[in-house]
Amino acid sequence: MAEALKSSPSKNAKDCFSQDGYLKIEPLFDAAKMVEINAELDRFIAKRVPDMDRGEVYYEDINDRSSIKQMMNMHDHDGYFDDLLENSVIREMAETALGQEVKGVNVEYFNKPPGIGKATPAHQDGYFFHIKPSLAVTGWLALEDVDHENGCLHYVRGSHKAVNLRPHSRSNVLGFSQGMTDFGTDHDKENTVAFPCGAGTFLMHHCKTIHWAGKNRSTTRSRRALGFIYFAKSAEVDKEARAAYQAKLDQELASDNKI
Repeated sequence: MAEALKSSPSKNAKDCFSQDGYLKIEPLFDAAKMVEINAELDRFIAKRVPDMDRGEVYYEDINDRSSIKQMMNMHDHDGYFDDLLENSVIREMAETALGQEVKGVNVEYFNKPPGIGKATPAHQDGYFFHIKPSLAVTGWLALEDVDHENGCLHYVRGSHKAVNLRPHSRSNVLGFSQGMTDFGTDHDKENTVAFPCGAGTFLMHHCKTIHWAGKNRSTTRSRRALGFIYFAKSAEVDKEARAAYQAKLDQELASDNKI
């Protein structure tokens, strides 16, 4: 894949990631590349989504097929997004951040539709991954301008350094089924950093880094982004626990008529 790269992995990025639990490159891709990615996403939604399993596509309003909130496993359904996961600078950044080879696991789409996009609860991705050791990263590519009004990301600086994951329980937010139960400590508040950013900006965080996002209060603007998940080569998945968790979640969502 030809890259329209504006920035590249660096020792400074690695140092920032180790210290803070996240890094930011603004922009990662130039405007022309972002036009291409957005066009490929629109093609994917039109051509691939109708054939995807219901557990791979979530809607803010299940009766409104234009209200897509989240898509998962995009790389399994389309070569363009598989190439973006496996053969782009994003993978290089994951390996730089974790200091070892990585396995591409997922390409996701995150959207907060105008006026109805809900807040994302504070959480740690590692809670959903079921891996040991907890060595993984999520990359987050802004597909359009993101600010406080339409729901920018917030990180808790240094939260990845804790030995254990914080407690989580079921949330009512589709796509983020678990939220932290003890979020809001003085340390959390004092170390929260907001990340409004322009289209093409790339964020990457450790799977133990606490993060959240506000709801979309705009009535005219969406908040679209792509996510890229990589596990460290040394991380092992508890497949039985993960399958049981997903099966239970899918059953609950289906019974609530949310998928």
